[in-house]
Amino acid sequence: MTMKTIPNASTLPGWRKSSYSNGQGAECVEVADCIPGFVPVRDSKSPSGPALVFTVDGWTSFVAAIKAEELPTV
Repeated sequence: MTMKTIPNASTLPGWRKSSYSNGQGAECVEVADCIPGFVPVRDSKSPSGPALVFTVDGWTSFVAAIKAEELPTV
């Protein structure tokens, strides 16, 4: 899975909160649809912090692995 980081992604447009975020201010993930072929992902509590940037295929694989509980918990 290939991913890069953007040190400050606050200027990217179109951030939206994940439907899986808990709505109580914790564990909120946001994604943006502003870069064709890539999926920027950030912590909504730190909008000016870094964002991970996945390829579309990488993001699809990552989400599938989470749903299948294939990733270790920390």
